[in-house]
Order: sequence, then C-alpha cells, then structure tokens
Amino acid sequence: MLREATADLSWLLSRGYAPTSALKLVGDRYQLDARQRVAVGRAACSDAERLSRAGREIPLTALSGQTLALDGYNVLTTVEAALAGGVILQARDQTFRDMASMHGSFRRVAETRPALQLLGQTLEHLGVARCRWYLDRPVSNSGRLKRLMDELAQSAGWFWDVELVTSPDRALLAADCPVATADSAVLDRCSHWVNLVRQVVLSQVPNAWIVDLSGT
Repeated sequence: MLREATADLSWLLSRGYAPTSALKLVGDRYQLDARQRVAVGRAACSDAERLSRAGREIPLTALSGQTLALDGYNVLTTVEAALAGGVILQARDQTFRDMASMHGSFRRVAETRPALQLLGQTLEHLGVARCRWYLDRPVSNSGRLKRLMDELAQSAGWFWDVELVTSPDRALLAADCPVATADSAVLDRCSHWVNLVRQVVLSQVPNAWIVDLSGT
C-alpha cells in the first residue's frame, strides 16, 4: 500500500500538483495515518527530480583523493537511526532517509559515536582526502557534537573540518566539491552528490530495517 501511495504521489508531483495538497489527496485515498504520510512524502519525488538527481550523482569511487562536503545532521542521524533499528526509507531517488526530524535540538544517543566511527571508516576506505562537515549553528548541542567529532577525527587521523554554520544548505550549495546529503532541496540544486549513507547502511549495518518505497 505504501509503495502504491508513493507511486501515486510521484505521479501527481510529476504533473505539477503542489506537494502538500497532493500528499493529502493520496493520504486520504489510502487512509494513511500521520506516520505513513511522512514516509510517503519523504520517499516520493517527480520524474524530473529523479532524473535530475540521478544525472548529478557520482560514484563513491570517484572520491579518492578528493574533498567531500557533508550535511552533518542529515548524514549522522540516518546512520544513528539504522543502528538503533529505526525505519530507513529507500526513496524513489535511491537515497536512504530516516523518519526523524530535527526540532531545534540535537540529543546525543548511544549510537552517535558508533555512527560517526562507521562514517569515518567508510570515508577513510574510500580515500577521501578531507571532509568538511557542516552543522546547524542554531541547533542546540551542536557545539558539543563538534567537539566529539573533532576528538574522534584527531584520534583516528582523519582530516575533518567541522563547522557550525547558520545554513548548511547554503554552505553545501556553495561548496566546490561533491556533497553528501539526502536533503531534497540540496539534491535538486547541487552540482554533484554522493549516496554516502546508503553505502554505509548497506555495508555496515546488515540488520538495518529498510523499507523500500523506491518503486524499482
């Protein structure tokens, strides 16, 4: 049912329907509850968006020796959710997204450090030369997370630059290197991006709860 709903919503979006009204129409038709509507809304995209994003995705193997800009909370919280057994959505654009949303505050959980370590090890294996992590300055506890990331990077010998910025989206779009994110607003406007979280979850979290709404 969720796959059919995602396909219907994507069909409507492809024909210019407004996202909010289209999601209500589909949600009402399939009698979806609030959580199901969130899942369908996060997984769907128009045909044009799917093709555009696919055309600007580059393989992870192309990162060797390169700099990578990372959407800090977007990347971290999805890996945290996978480690915690939360739902991970495989969206129509093939990105992995979690069901959580930031509400102005970040809370460190048991999975935070392991998630950062998995990300760091994957980036090291890919041969990424330097990582620019962007964290939302307005989100409380961003400073504490930055200190943790700095400590992990220093102890492991990773070249990480962790920055607190007012708008990570703006910083990512201005980056002169590929970006790692599943944020639709960034994916639709960046020059190049990599599907980093998908790789980490598939290779490092074998028991992840993946709900495939991609339609493939």
